[in-house]
Amino acid sequence: MYSFDARVRYSECDEDANLSLVSLVNYLQDCSTFQSQNLGVGLEFMREHHFSWFISAWQIEIDSLPRFFDPIRVSTWCHTLGKTQAGRNFTICDPSGSPYVRADSLWFVFDTERRRPIRIPESERIYDEGDAPLDMPPTQRRLPVEGPFVQASEVTISEQHLDTNRHVNNAQYIMLALDALAELGEAVSPRRICVQYRHMALLGDTVVPRVHEVQGGHTVELSSPTGDDYAVVQLLSR
Repeated sequence: MYSFDARVRYSECDEDANLSLVSLVNYLQDCSTFQSQNLGVGLEFMREHHFSWFISAWQIEIDSLPRFFDPIRVSTWCHTLGKTQAGRNFTICDPSGSPYVRADSLWFVFDTERRRPIRIPESERIYDEGDAPLDMPPTQRRLPVEGPFVQASEVTISEQHLDTNRHVNNAQYIMLALDALAELGEAVSPRRICVQYRHMALLGDTVVPRVHEVQGGHTVELSSPTGDDYAVVQLLSR
């Protein structure tokens, strides 16, 4: 397990001084990248060996949100490491260890030269420390999308959406879904966020948000103009 301590910064808060959902996901991402750096298999190592870890699915359960200046501890560990897929848990806790957030995620390794998924390299077995998984439902590899939808405004991907892999950052898809719901006047206070990433959105691509009502919340398809999904984001209030 890897952990780091922090305080919720003003720049990470929403209008109610709670940690924003996008900042929440950024903390989780930062924790996993910090662990990689700490183990010596971080950004430069992966660049030298032309591969990167990509996430394929999130499941995030929110018990409550920390507020501005609250101390937090963010933790992550790999609970499953197969031949082609890894499972990783995260928590955000208060100083007593009580969780604000628990999350599970599915990952794969992508060859950045040949532009395709590959078997997990032997170097990455360093993450296999024998940690047990959180008691959570299995993370879905594919989220169902069905029924009528309302389309929100198209978004053109710009530099601010990209990360070091030159594709849209994982947290940005959640932000695009939240923006679509806000545009349609839908108030959102999710207790559960599930995301499935299907295709990489790149600089200059057009993303079309399609909002579906589901029991307990909304599912937002983030698609290309031709209907291919970049990601599916589900936000549930219960």
